[in-house]
Amino acid sequence: MPHDLQRFRSICNDAVSAIELSLEQLASGVLNAGDLLAGALEVGGKLLVCGNGGSAAEAMHMSSELVGRFEMQRPGLAAIALGSDCSVLTSLGNDFDYEAIYAKQVQALGLEQDVLVALTTSGNSANICRAIEAAHDAEMPVLLLSGKDGGRAAQLLGEGDIELRVPSASTARIQEVQLLLIHALCDHIDHSLFA
Repeated sequence: MPHDLQRFRSICNDAVSAIELSLEQLASGVLNAGDLLAGALEVGGKLLVCGNGGSAAEAMHMSSELVGRFEMQRPGLAAIALGSDCSVLTSLGNDFDYEAIYAKQVQALGLEQDVLVALTTSGNSANICRAIEAAHDAEMPVLLLSGKDGGRAAQLLGEGDIELRVPSASTARIQEVQLLLIHALCDHIDHSLFA
């Protein structure tokens, strides 16, 4: 087998293993997280979604699936990707510091009936940790999508918060499974609110 094909097969096998482990370990957590998000949206709350790098892209993906549609025609749902407004991000990064870019937005936009959805592969991003603290200050629950050992972000979680920790140490595998989790959550929300 050519070396490149062998590498591709190995990547696919690793991804399948990460998905299978996630199915075993996270199934009930996904249902609880879906209920948390659907419950917030049902009472007029919104989801504030954030992440860095690839996780920021997944945050935007999640909000677009909710504001637009996932797999069924339905009214738009309130979700904001906090990393999508470059004017806000650059002003906060410049006037305060990069660690504050999400916390300041949670302070400005977050209400008690909302949910912060924080995506991170390491759990150690200072701006994600500060966003979690800001959500707690606003009495908002947090859904943390993490990986590896959950990092500092997992240690900040309290009662009413949920962590979906992908059982992998690979950033790529974590992000792949997190996208699957996002789709599962969107499906849960659709069927809870509109089926």
